[in-house]
Amino acid sequence: MLQFSDPHINLATTADRFAIINLLNRAYRGESSKQGWTTEANLIAGDQRTDEANLLQVMNQPGSVFLKYSNDEQLITGCVNLQQHGDKIYLGMFSVSPQEQGRGIGKHMLKAAEEYALHLHCNAIYMSVISVRHELINWYQRHGYFDTGERKPFIEDGLTGKHLQPLEFMILEKSLSPGTSTK
Repeated sequence: MLQFSDPHINLATTADRFAIINLLNRAYRGESSKQGWTTEANLIAGDQRTDEANLLQVMNQPGSVFLKYSNDEQLITGCVNLQQHGDKIYLGMFSVSPQEQGRGIGKHMLKAAEEYALHLHCNAIYMSVISVRHELINWYQRHGYFDTGERKPFIEDGLTGKHLQPLEFMILEKSLSPGTSTK
């Protein structure tokens, strides 16, 4: 069993689903998300990023896990979904509670994602980020991720909110090797 370098980080289970749904919705959508710097409320209308059916679908995919960051009171204040695709890990649904942003939780979660990927002998982590999220993209680049040049459409799906402008995803990636990690 993999032990993460940060004792606050563990694998999430379906019992954590409602806390994770609440966290994802608060971090990305609506007024509460505006307390943090990772909000998408100015790009996508609505209060919902995910729901129980969507989250369970992601959790139950083969090769998919959620990592959770629990504070000292055992409240989940960070999460990330990791999906193994061959020798790479896809990183998605990454969030930190808006009230907890800027305290290093995101950096610890990225490091744990890298530890998990290396545990599975993967050589890279990749993600999709809304291309107009410049501040967020810069943050990932400071942590070793680069723009692959690949773009994908961000299509409204009836779940995650109405787009307030045309949006697309850019694909970022970080190469991994033993000894490589987020600082």
